[in-house]
Amino acid sequence: MAAAVVGGAFLSAFLDVLFDRLASPKFVDLILGKKLSKKLLQKLETTIRVVGAVLDDAEKKQITNTNVKHWLDDLKDAVYEADDLLDHVFTKAATQKKVRNFFSRFPDRKIVSKLEDIVVTLESHLKLKESLDLKESAVENLSWKAPSTSVEDGSHIYGREKDKEAIIKLLSEDNSDGREVSVVPIVGMGGVGKTTLAQLVYNDENLVEIFDFKAWVCISKEFDVLKITKTMIEAITGEPCKLNDLNLLHLELMDKLKDKKFLIVLDDVWTEDYVDWSLIKKPFNCGIRRSKILLTTRSEKTASIVQTVHTYHLNQLSNEDCWSVFANHACLSSESNENTTTLEKIGKEIVKKCNGLPLAAQSLGGMLRRKHDIVDWNNILNSNIWELSESECKVIPALRLSYHYLPPHLKRCFVYCSLYPQDYEFEKNELILLWMAEDLLKKSSKGRTLEEVGHEYFDDLVSRSFFQRSNTSRSSWPYGKCFVMHDLMHDLATSLGGDFYFRSEELGKETKIKTKTRHLSFTKFNSSVLDNFDVVGRAKFLRTFLSIINFEAAPFNNEEAQCKLIHLRYLDLSRSSIETLPESVCNLYNLQTLKLCCCRKLTKLPSDMCNLVNLRHLDISYTPIKEMPRGMSKLNHLQRLDFFVVGKHEENGIKELGGLSNLRGQLEIRNWENVSQSDEALEARMMDKKHINSLQLEWSRCNNNNTNFQLEIDVLCKLQPHFNIESLEIKGYEGTRFPDWMGNSSYCNMISLKLRDCDNCSMLPSLGQLPSLKVLEISRLNRLKTIDAGFYKNEECRSGTSFPSLESLDFYDMPCWEVWSSFESEAFPVLKSLYIRDCPKLEGSLPNHLPALTTLYIINCELLVSSLPTAPAIQSLEISKSNKVALHAFPLLVETIAVAGSPMVESMMEAITNFQPTCLRSLRLMDCLSAVSFPGGRLPESLKTLHISHLKKLEFPTQHKHELLETLSIRRSCDSLTSLPLVTFPNLRDLIITDCENMEYLSVSGAESFECLCYLNICECPNFVSFWREGLPAPNLITFKVWGSDKLKSLPEEMSSLLPKLECLVISDCPEIESFPEGGMPPNLRTVRIDNCEKLLSGLAWPSMGMLTDLYVGGRCDGIKSFPKEGLLPPSLTCLFLYGFSNLEMLDCTGLLHLTSLQQLTIIRCPLLENMVGERLPDSLIKLTIERCPLLENDAA
Repeated sequence: MAAAVVGGAFLSAFLDVLFDRLASPKFVDLILGKKLSKKLLQKLETTIRVVGAVLDDAEKKQITNTNVKHWLDDLKDAVYEADDLLDHVFTKAATQKKVRNFFSRFPDRKIVSKLEDIVVTLESHLKLKESLDLKESAVENLSWKAPSTSVEDGSHIYGREKDKEAIIKLLSEDNSDGREVSVVPIVGMGGVGKTTLAQLVYNDENLVEIFDFKAWVCISKEFDVLKITKTMIEAITGEPCKLNDLNLLHLELMDKLKDKKFLIVLDDVWTEDYVDWSLIKKPFNCGIRRSKILLTTRSEKTASIVQTVHTYHLNQLSNEDCWSVFANHACLSSESNENTTTLEKIGKEIVKKCNGLPLAAQSLGGMLRRKHDIVDWNNILNSNIWELSESECKVIPALRLSYHYLPPHLKRCFVYCSLYPQDYEFEKNELILLWMAEDLLKKSSKGRTLEEVGHEYFDDLVSRSFFQRSNTSRSSWPYGKCFVMHDLMHDLATSLGGDFYFRSEELGKETKIKTKTRHLSFTKFNSSVLDNFDVVGRAKFLRTFLSIINFEAAPFNNEEAQCKLIHLRYLDLSRSSIETLPESVCNLYNLQTLKLCCCRKLTKLPSDMCNLVNLRHLDISYTPIKEMPRGMSKLNHLQRLDFFVVGKHEENGIKELGGLSNLRGQLEIRNWENVSQSDEALEARMMDKKHINSLQLEWSRCNNNNTNFQLEIDVLCKLQPHFNIESLEIKGYEGTRFPDWMGNSSYCNMISLKLRDCDNCSMLPSLGQLPSLKVLEISRLNRLKTIDAGFYKNEECRSGTSFPSLESLDFYDMPCWEVWSSFESEAFPVLKSLYIRDCPKLEGSLPNHLPALTTLYIINCELLVSSLPTAPAIQSLEISKSNKVALHAFPLLVETIAVAGSPMVESMMEAITNFQPTCLRSLRLMDCLSAVSFPGGRLPESLKTLHISHLKKLEFPTQHKHELLETLSIRRSCDSLTSLPLVTFPNLRDLIITDCENMEYLSVSGAESFECLCYLNICECPNFVSFWREGLPAPNLITFKVWGSDKLKSLPEEMSSLLPKLECLVISDCPEIESFPEGGMPPNLRTVRIDNCEKLLSGLAWPSMGMLTDLYVGGRCDGIKSFPKEGLLPPSLTCLFLYGFSNLEMLDCTGLLHLTSLQQLTIIRCPLLENMVGERLPDSLIKLTIERCPLLENDAA
């Protein structure tokens, strides 16, 4: 059974692609009769098949036998050469008339000769397989560890307490959902500690009282139903089982489980076969309710097959916990001495390589057990984990096993990811395009596109933990969900990729690229390489040219270089400063993906783009292309085209768009004003483009007084899209009315519609019949005065609910809109958000019954006289510069309120007094000149966030505690407030006080400690004079900023002990502060910024700041002419920024020499700086930046 699980060799999938191309009629027709017999083709195919038969065995043996590895690499190179040859043949066939000169250097006889050479090479490989002892039917030997047992190894387990509690909770709960037995899967990548966690849970004493008995079964390699059932019986009875018939085994197991509540652990399950699992679980139903199966697996797919409750995903350990595992197994001495300190520092760097895998930490710690020689530890730190001994470093076979179980097509896809740098966050669609360009995706027999196949492959690798979802800020709009590879998985891909995949930190003249390289990526491009492009020329069979990070110089201005890159499938020049693409790019006939995203200077595409007949994806998003090249209709494989600019000439006019029948996804069509006859619009064949789901039609706003309104109307009428459309935007349309098709109920998939800048339309189309419409935005319709009954239903359809699915309705920038009338009582049954902004003439009422409304914004609608609609579900309300809106009824469930303007603030205070809201969480009050106060001198009890801006006469309540308040911001308000007693807010997390001219100090009473305070910012309070004299007790404060306090003379005392977690300190425009407080600075302080604090910067010595890495120092400081004094700055600095010193003349480098960790020094806007005095800068410095310092002779960048 194991053979069915193990997918096969990496190269097998490549050979399948090659066989398909060899067998294609096009290839046979081209080659036969050109000094090449059919016999040679058959010989080539036979040789490849015989070699392919031993690939599985070779792939396993290459791990320990370098000769086999070299044999595999050479074989792979030969297969690539064969595929490259086919590229030449197919390219020549496609272009033999158009570009004969380009291929004249590669005549027919040379193709034949090259094919014969490849056959000879493969035959020589075939002769070597016996001497390498490669077998055609490889013997399975996948075991990398002994079978697991329920017995713990006695080592302390770190960082899994919460995971253990969560699993025990799942095992204790009645989550059976009507079933007798619940299955709880634990999923995680190899080495993350699934088995260890299961052992912890299994041996917990609390489970003894819950279950009648427990059993532990290790599954591992083979999912043999008979063997597993037999093992379960033996685990339950503690005796050997001699039965060998599955039926008898099932009956025996059922007898043991009958009327019992049991826990069975199935450890290390790999099967993804539902039928096998169904056979295993049959006897479980004899147990009583709340029996449990706890199962560990690396595969999400396995979990989805077996789970009856939510899958528990086991994440990596923190670096701190991983260090504890490492130190425990390394037996690092507890004695404090210089050697131990050095080993600990090296060890923590080693642990970073483990990236949260406890098995890696345990293995590496064990390798260094009781070794106290610094050299040994540095050897491990500087080594590649994949080069270590498998017998010593167990994480290597653990992760390699995951790879081994992949089917061949996924192995190739995984290895391809070695082109990405470590920790690189990649997008799903981006990687699928790369795979597709390299023919890594099998064509589907079910009619699915290659893109759809790619999605399946990607999801499969995610489910097997090869990719992990990223949680960083990049993994959100506008990038979409991003993924990363675990560092060790990335290292595995790199080791498997070998010479064929080359990743360079900087692409330049000195870059060493081997001739075997087919795939190239780089993170930096050295413009000097443009003068000599041999760096790429050496890799003349390059298929991928991938820029990972922005580069300024464009590497494709070299015509000769491009002639050598005809195998290129994927070219990414996104975010480069390229101004023109050379015409020779159009000779890259095998190109499938061309990415030109965010090329801000590129305004034109090459005129012969139509030659790129294999192009499927052209990404020109955010690139200012002004017109399309001629003949775009010939690119009939094109699936992605971000936009099409309608030209004035036939060769780039709208008819060219009509030929692109395979376009998918989003499409924007610009410059419709260039269509001079309405029938031309039909040539776009919009109704035929059934795969377009998002369409934007845009007319340029040319302020033409000669607009032909009837032509505009006729053109839009004939642009009716396919009924599959999901999103439609019409922008700049110059007609006087919209076509009827827009409201056609046949558009049952349309969920979003936006009408913008349609200056001449005085009425809206009838849209109420669109059954699935969820989002409707109407903006800048400058002649629209009335919205009436026609908006809801047309004359042909008077029945049914209008806007049955609409959830979001936005109106903004409507200067002439006056009336919204003829409300239907049943309309908008599920509307959640209503947004009306900048409609200065709108009068009258709003719809009065919106049962599902949760968000209402009314901004800058000064004439709107209306009560709030009846909206019992409303949770968020903002009314600003709309002072006539009445608050007659307060929405009881509202959680967020923002109001601006005196009448609205007064009404809100009155409403709070009358209705005493219990759900209000966030309140923002702005721009009120009246004297107001909170009822009873108290904030609403449920309030968590309060923002007050420009309410100078507000009486702020300070006499009562506000237990739930977490965020408080006061800006230019509360003139009567001179001090703020922090004891009033025991759970405050964020405090911001800005421009409060009478604020003098923060009040702290007694031994109060503000455990929750994390962020404190006091800004532009000119009379702020002091903090509490005994310090500010905020043990969890992370960020502390004080700006523009002219009278403040000192920072809080005892910062070292009272602010132990402080990481960021900003002191700006506080000229009277002379020194840091006595007693030292907080131990975790990492970033300090000091602006325009001359006395503080002139100090003779600063206290110790041992963790400080980033220091920003600047401001006028007119008296400072030399900086820094020797010994002033903390030696731990890695980045130092000096800026804005008006009179600084000299940088004293002797004050920098002790900064042995300094990597980056930046000096900006120091107009009088002319000398850098001293012998040298620190040796550790990597980057020196000097800007806008005109007197310095040696500017650096």
